[in-house]
Amino acid sequence: MSKFYITTPIYYVNDQPHIGHAYTTIAADVLARYHRLKGEEVFFLTGTDEHGSKVFGSAQEAGQEPQAFCDENSAKFQMVWDRLNIANDYFLRTTSIEHKKGVAKFLNELKDAGLIYQSDYTGLYCTGCEKFVTEKELVGGLCPDHKKEPEVLKERNYFFKFNQYLPKLLKLIDNGELKILPANKKNEVLGLIKQGLTDFSISRESVKWGIKIPFDDSQVVYVWVEALMNYVTGLGYGGDESNFNKFWPADIHLMAKDILKFHALYWPALLLAVGLPLPKVIFAHGFFTIDGEKMSKTLGNIIDPNVLIDELGSDAVRYLLLSQFPFGADGDVKASSLAILYNADLANGIGNLTSRVLAMAEKYFSDRGKSQARGRQGVSGGQVPAKDFEFSDEVAGIWHQYQTAMKNFQLDQVIEIIRKLNAFADSYVERQKPWELAKSDPDQLVKVIYNLLEIIRHLALMIYPVMPTVAEKIMTNLGQADWLERDFKELIDWGGLEPGTKVTKSEALFPRLEK
Repeated sequence: MSKFYITTPIYYVNDQPHIGHAYTTIAADVLARYHRLKGEEVFFLTGTDEHGSKVFGSAQEAGQEPQAFCDENSAKFQMVWDRLNIANDYFLRTTSIEHKKGVAKFLNELKDAGLIYQSDYTGLYCTGCEKFVTEKELVGGLCPDHKKEPEVLKERNYFFKFNQYLPKLLKLIDNGELKILPANKKNEVLGLIKQGLTDFSISRESVKWGIKIPFDDSQVVYVWVEALMNYVTGLGYGGDESNFNKFWPADIHLMAKDILKFHALYWPALLLAVGLPLPKVIFAHGFFTIDGEKMSKTLGNIIDPNVLIDELGSDAVRYLLLSQFPFGADGDVKASSLAILYNADLANGIGNLTSRVLAMAEKYFSDRGKSQARGRQGVSGGQVPAKDFEFSDEVAGIWHQYQTAMKNFQLDQVIEIIRKLNAFADSYVERQKPWELAKSDPDQLVKVIYNLLEIIRHLALMIYPVMPTVAEKIMTNLGQADWLERDFKELIDWGGLEPGTKVTKSEALFPRLEK
């Protein structure tokens, strides 16, 4: 069986879950569900990053012990992912024993290979970023993200011999063996290598809250270094390694572009150092603004996913966030237009089409006396009429586009393809006018209703990775049992609905928003 391993970054517990976190996690879930639908064995990892001086300071400010603070805030992420129907296979916490064991194994292997050394280091450290920064990264002497002046730190730390891996990384990235997407991000990383990079610190002396260096308990592991190791410790590296042996290397590490350097350079170098295969794809998506403004506590425009879920429902939130702009690019989320798009695409689009088609199937092929098509006796609710293959080739072509978009991580294009199929069906209804065929041409009505029901089935399959709850409701209305267990190639072939299958009318899948 083919395997697929996908990860999100682990999210910092100092943050409250916001739609930036949701955007990344929804995207990963869509890809994971698609690969499961294809019959692949999938492992989807997400979690929380819980160490570092920033967490320690925030816990003190809250009057809590660091572990209690982490427990409380990690639970908030898990709750939101549950509400968004995120089907991750494991939620990793960096305070877990399993993670600590894996980190210790990784560091001991680096030490045994002679790739760690001690040195004094003086640098500018931004606590908000939990990383050392350079003068050229500052704006007016301040961190551009946190608007604070970094502190000057002088410590004796352990360093990783990163510099010796740069020539190999340059070659691997340049020739595409280590694939960095989108293409402009690959060029960005190559530019960083060519500018010149130095060995980096893997430990901190002054930080109280972290994982102890296994061979020197006076130091803790630099939070960014041990956070990267979650991608292997989440599979059991350093403990029960059955999942690690089955799923590593990752098929895709998915993240926002601000942490690309760590994932595209530091992490691959660490993996090369311990002799582990590199991830196949590192994909850095863009940032988004809210109504043209950067998300900011000061502006009060940070959107809590819970608020959107309460207003729109989880499936709609998943769809609407991915539909805003090309996946991988920067873009703008127009909060005021989400309800408009909900009504246009979902209430008036997918929801209305599904309701109309199922209602027509019941009206024209039900047990209300003789069916209006060919005089066939119907069944309770409605039934699938005789097969027709008018749109077999067209839908096969749409599936080809859909699969290509998924393969290339073009999730916004997946949304466009769903819209295209929905519009195709709407146009077919208006051209054929089933309500008139019921009176004038019952043979043609049989063909039209079959084609519409079958298009609805394909639409449900296509929306499943994006809107799983709605897709399952539609498939239930179409009388499809155990469809998730069926072969993918069989599922996407035209003609999957068998004549005589009972279908039932749908409740409103997306109640229209009036405001």
